[in-house]
Amino acid sequence: MEAFVLELGTGFCFVARQMRLQVDDDDFYIDLVFYNRKLRRLVAIDLKVGAFKPEYKGQMELYLRWLDCHVREPGEDPPLGIILCTGKKREQIELLELDEAGIHVAEYLTVLPPREELGRRLHAAIERSRERLAAKEGTE
Repeated sequence: MEAFVLELGTGFCFVARQMRLQVDDDDFYIDLVFYNRKLRRLVAIDLKVGAFKPEYKGQMELYLRWLDCHVREPGEDPPLGIILCTGKKREQIELLELDEAGIHVAEYLTVLPPREELGRRLHAAIERSRERLAAKEGTE
């Protein structure tokens, strides 16, 4: 758990695992809930075994709205959602406008890719981080 949180970045505090939500007479469970001190908001994480499916958006929206109504404290920003799955389809995610809903999709690896592919992904991630940092510094 600690290693996972460290991968997310700094400022994350563990809130709950399998947080139970009761809506009408139905029970739902959010896999992981964190609070990010720097963002001042809750972060719901839903772990999926397979590739992303469009119906995951509705499920996460339900979780985020419930957290917003029942858990969020005054002065905090609305919660964010992260759906972790083994694959994602870019066009589906764009058409569903997940970013506008405060929902993000991330992939996890079930098998380590070949060394060359891993190197390419690492360099691409470093470049994206540098670009985000430069953009952030340019707005301050």
